[in-house]
Amino acid sequence: MTAARVRHAFRNLLCVLAASVLAACSSSATVNPSITTSLSADQSGIVTFASVTPRSTSDYLAHYAASKTAVITGVLSMPANGPRVVPAVIILHGSSGVNPGERVWARRVNALGYASFVVDSFTGRGIKSTENDQTQLSMTADIADAYAALRLLATDPRIDKSRIAVMGFSRGAIAALYSSLEPFRLPATEGNLRFAAHVAFYPSCGIAYNAERLDGSPVLMLVGGKDNYTPAAPCIAYADTLRSKGAQVTLKEYPDAWHGFDRPTPLHSKPLATSARACHGVYDLDSRTFTMIRDGQMLSGAAAVAESKRCLTTGVTLGGDPQAEAQSPAEVAAFLKAAFE
Repeated sequence: MTAARVRHAFRNLLCVLAASVLAACSSSATVNPSITTSLSADQSGIVTFASVTPRSTSDYLAHYAASKTAVITGVLSMPANGPRVVPAVIILHGSSGVNPGERVWARRVNALGYASFVVDSFTGRGIKSTENDQTQLSMTADIADAYAALRLLATDPRIDKSRIAVMGFSRGAIAALYSSLEPFRLPATEGNLRFAAHVAFYPSCGIAYNAERLDGSPVLMLVGGKDNYTPAAPCIAYADTLRSKGAQVTLKEYPDAWHGFDRPTPLHSKPLATSARACHGVYDLDSRTFTMIRDGQMLSGAAAVAESKRCLTTGVTLGGDPQAEAQSPAEVAAFLKAAFE
């Protein structure tokens, strides 16, 4: 082969390689959308950002930075005609994913003069619902998403990073409530970045997280007296636990309300939805020990894990309550105003 033919063949090979690289890049761009790491002064609407997916509580505590990366989205909305810099509220959904209820709360938050950021923890992970199977996603993944959203909103020049609250519903309320514990905050943030307030609508408190150190921010818990999905009694007891550690906790119980009491939905049953209402236990974040109680006996290790699965039941009731639906927006508004001031 002559030198000219060698050069021609080499050029053809380079062209083929270049085409392959471009195709791969194009395919990669389709699979991996652009991830926003810093917000600008004119951004709103759907924002794609990175979080992590811890497999368990121990994985979150010990290997947060090494956890599997997740690409999720949130919808950012700014208040109309507000001041140049405003507070913000991160909104976390329940086991059925983002629905109209979260969007209604986003509009309420905007009407108060705050930015809202509705986080979707499911779609980016290929999950539609966890109602019938909560093991699809560790509850600590929702906490990781809350802190990923906090870090992102803190970059927005329109948002006061010292006045960002988190509000969650049911599964999302677990993240909103327990993100007040320092062992969850420290791996996910740098410096003094923390939530200014925590608002938890009907969280699950039967198997609670516990820690000696809290982030020092106020907590609002709203629970339903008839809730058979995430009962009120364990949350009332947990509020006392937080107060004993110096936390400023406000608890509002609506005696005749069921789960989802803030939504204008008729009372209905979910026969396959899984509930931990019969479970009693605690995960101590400081010692990283998990214990369950069954028939008055304390279980640990493998026995505790087995009991946390055995105690699960199915069948729950959901629906709006006129009193709670009417009063809860005012409760939240007053709480946030005090927290942000």
